[in-house]
Amino acid sequence: MKKVLFFIGGLLFVIVALWQCKTKGAATASASDAAEKTYVAPGKYDEFYNFVSGGFNGQVSVYGLPSGRLLKIIPVFSVFPENGYGYSEETKPMLMTSHGFVPWDDQHHISLSLTNGEQDGRWMFANANNTPRVARVDLKNFRTMEIMEIPNSGGNHSSPFITENSEYIVAGTRFSIPMDDQPDVPIETYKQNFRGTASFISVDPQDGRLNLAFQVLLPGVNLDLSRSGKGPSHDWFFFSCYNSERANTLLEVNASQNDKDFIVAVNWKKAEEYAKAGKGVTKKVRYAHNIYDESTHSATTNWKTEAIMLDPKELKDFVYLIPCPKSPHGCDVNPTGEYFVGSGKLAAVIPVFSFAKMQKAIADKNYEGEYDGIPVLKYDAVLHGEVQKPGLGPLHTEFDANGNAYTSFFVSSEIVKWNVESLQVLDRVPTYYSIGHLCVPGGDTKKPWGKYVIAYNKITKDRYLPTGPELAQSAQLYDISGDKMKLLLDFPTVGEPHYANAIPADLIQKNSVKFYKIEENNHPYAAKGEGQAKVTREGNKVHVYMTAIRSHLTPDNIEGVRVGDEVYFHITNLEQDWDVPHGFAIKGATTAEILIMPGETQTLVWKPLKPGVVPFYCTDFCSALHQEMQGYMRVSPAGSNLPLKFSTGAEPTVQ
Repeated sequence: MKKVLFFIGGLLFVIVALWQCKTKGAATASASDAAEKTYVAPGKYDEFYNFVSGGFNGQVSVYGLPSGRLLKIIPVFSVFPENGYGYSEETKPMLMTSHGFVPWDDQHHISLSLTNGEQDGRWMFANANNTPRVARVDLKNFRTMEIMEIPNSGGNHSSPFITENSEYIVAGTRFSIPMDDQPDVPIETYKQNFRGTASFISVDPQDGRLNLAFQVLLPGVNLDLSRSGKGPSHDWFFFSCYNSERANTLLEVNASQNDKDFIVAVNWKKAEEYAKAGKGVTKKVRYAHNIYDESTHSATTNWKTEAIMLDPKELKDFVYLIPCPKSPHGCDVNPTGEYFVGSGKLAAVIPVFSFAKMQKAIADKNYEGEYDGIPVLKYDAVLHGEVQKPGLGPLHTEFDANGNAYTSFFVSSEIVKWNVESLQVLDRVPTYYSIGHLCVPGGDTKKPWGKYVIAYNKITKDRYLPTGPELAQSAQLYDISGDKMKLLLDFPTVGEPHYANAIPADLIQKNSVKFYKIEENNHPYAAKGEGQAKVTREGNKVHVYMTAIRSHLTPDNIEGVRVGDEVYFHITNLEQDWDVPHGFAIKGATTAEILIMPGETQTLVWKPLKPGVVPFYCTDFCSALHQEMQGYMRVSPAGSNLPLKFSTGAEPTVQ
């Protein structure tokens, strides 16, 4: 108890000290200047797409910059009633895991595909923290195309950060656990039996297809964030970690005892060589790999049963530990690849490490010892220098193209700008309030686009109209084109943004899919014209091959369905025009509606529970006669011998 009280007292002292030294007043652009810089005229486009993690909503949201307008929510790890993701038969497999169907997750971080260390606008990758998964979103259609479960993982937080040519994305465990092949051990044996892993997932350079290439077995620490090297450090990945104490209870105290935790440096090129040479151990596992096929408009689940594990205690010289002030969160690499930054949340400095010095320390074996069989490099041997008195509670750092860094400070609620070479603080601006992460467009790449930094804040008291006990999370846009940062815009966000990427719109916009060609629709239940619409029975399963076009459904009158049947509505949208989706819903459906893109087929399953005539209709306003886009299904009692009949504006067809 004394330790807890001492810790709390120290924390209160830090907070008081913070507010005593905090810079007064916001560096805010004039109203007219801010309005001019954020105004996007009607008919004009934003300059950047801003992809923002959804946190506890499990999705990714897309905003335009500089306007701050919400453009889209991309369903990834959570069911989404707005378009039927996770409810339609075609998308249900996307949420399958070794734990069964998991309709939610905690989505923390995203990463955009790179070529030569620069954003290429092809794919976005997202992590699921709770049930460990990674996803790939195709930026031609803003659709989740692939989700892979991660075995041997207890929380996928340090993910899905990417190498500079999109060779690999990573998935680092937040919660160390016993490995999947020996899961049932006492919790008090944490130090003996709990381990972490860093999973390296290869990305096919042509179609983006994911594959679990190998896993690196690590000590039982908590991996937090990570970044790939660039340029001279291309072959390396850097992970921050906390809980070097390997505590398993009351971590706020017990995982804050050591003055330093670690940055884990992994030579992924050497690890790749070990894996290809067959030097890893093949572990028996079971995990789901879910893939959406654009041709069939359907997802399938593929079960994987093996994972290659590399143990740095057995395979030397590819994993090293670098001491870092306690409880580091961010781990960020500057555009040149020479410097990497650790952000100790409880530290009064920001350490900046030198890759060249790290290489020399490894060559000279300049170690201060080992940790669980892994060499620990001497802090001073790797250190470029420390940023002094930067702020309180540093979390995350991004970079501009002029040699400057921007770090978020949660406790002191501010962004601090500093020079990477000189380590001098150049500017600071308040945020409102308790900033988490931040984003400079391209700020994690070789080519930062600069111009803006966006703060993602946890608390918004006094910023927006009240909405009860819970307020919207907040993003704030700052101009960084000059020497001083200037606040331009507040805009609310959905979910809890943890991290974001921003990319010039023209890298994505030019490749955007407008509709799916109906002749290329290979869905097994597609009706590619109204003449192919029909209703069939297979035992108690009724298949409705339905078409949708402005402004009717075919068929729109159906009889012969019985209580106890399973009715499969296979809806094909016959439109061949941009932005003309059709929706479908039926009274009493216990799932959701579905939203069908032009040229696409999607399926909703409905089980009638009582006799009657039940209406169905289009849910997406599509024309002046949208309200007329409806129909009826007659449900007869179980055991009825009424034949199937269906029609639209003509004599019914009897099956």
